[in-house]
Amino acid sequence: MVGASRDPLEAVLVAVPVVVLACGVAAAVMRRLGQTAVVGEILVGILLGPSLLGWLWPAGSRWLLPGEVLPSLGVLGNLGLLVFMFLVGLELDPGLLRGRGRAVVLVSQASVWIPLGLGGLLALAMYGSLAPEGVGRAEFVLFVAVAMSVTAFPVLARILKDQGLYGTPVGALAMACAAVADVVAWCLLALVVAIAQPLGGGGGGAWGTVGMGALAGLFLAGMWWGVRPLLAWGVERWAPDPESGAGPVVWLCSGLCLAAYATNAMGVHALFGAFVFGAVVPRTAVVGAAAERMRAFAVPVLLPLFFVGSGLKTDVGLLGGGTVWLWAVAVLAVAVAGKWGGGAGAALLAGQPARDAVTLGALMNCRGVTELVVLNVGLGLGVIGAELFTALVLMALVTTAVTGPVVRALRARAGEPDAEAAMVGARR
Repeated sequence: MVGASRDPLEAVLVAVPVVVLACGVAAAVMRRLGQTAVVGEILVGILLGPSLLGWLWPAGSRWLLPGEVLPSLGVLGNLGLLVFMFLVGLELDPGLLRGRGRAVVLVSQASVWIPLGLGGLLALAMYGSLAPEGVGRAEFVLFVAVAMSVTAFPVLARILKDQGLYGTPVGALAMACAAVADVVAWCLLALVVAIAQPLGGGGGGAWGTVGMGALAGLFLAGMWWGVRPLLAWGVERWAPDPESGAGPVVWLCSGLCLAAYATNAMGVHALFGAFVFGAVVPRTAVVGAAAERMRAFAVPVLLPLFFVGSGLKTDVGLLGGGTVWLWAVAVLAVAVAGKWGGGAGAALLAGQPARDAVTLGALMNCRGVTELVVLNVGLGLGVIGAELFTALVLMALVTTAVTGPVVRALRARAGEPDAEAAMVGARR
């Protein structure tokens, strides 16, 4: 019936295959163009939203992605994102930090605090024009500054694999720096969340921030010194189901959900708990096989739904005339200058060769899915509006898209072999 609301299940059964197939095709095209799959998935999310489909064919957009289906897609997409962050934590190698302490500290901190400072200055200038009504200057400035300081650790790992740099010195250094920088960025985001909670009617303030930080510290200590040894003891005694192998998948999914619930309950984002759980799970053959089973479903089926959720909130038309577009260009320029310039300069100070320093700065400039997570948190809290959200999403798309080609060009100038073959079958 025309005009009648559809059964939410029916709407989900239509939306999921369309989104998943579109993201799969876009990812394949991007790989052929030398890009990471995330770029294609972000583009699909934007094109299915009001920026293109909703503008060209509003009725078709409403039929494909009606309002009643969006909460369901959001839940499914966030579940995929939780699994993805667990897999990122599982692949994190603490050995990357050994022997590179000075370089890791300099580059990671410079690539956080320099863009943070520049982003804060830009946010001060934007506050009068782009801050939502009722949002305080402090939370707006701090959030924009944090958004500028993010590095996409999971996307960076994918790019390094695609470029054949994952096991090289510069690749290992980039992974270590991104890991440390992301921990700092998550802590800063938690601070923003605590400060901004009163906007939604909750408590918070300084004591809330201190309490949340203390709880987060207890959580990390408990996971590292309590859960990690327990898991190491248990994994040796647990065996997968001989028929289905589902046993480890069940307890891994349960563990990451409980860890995500714990951090979400204490005011830190749920993704932090999933990431920490992945970092403390023992690396064994049983765990690896279970993780691959989870990846095989969550990454190609659930995770694209998160990108569509972000794309539906991104409307390029909101940038309107020249003033807002100028702010969008300023956001991109400050983001690149802070991350790329700060990372490269710190690498030079740490004694890295010039080419490696420039490559490292380019890698740290990659934002991808992590940036979208941060932006969705800010939009949900009401700290930023739709215009600035759109500008920041476009910044994340551009900085992610240029990373691969820039690194490839730098390697080509140095006479290093290309790694296109490594892209076949590479994971996100």
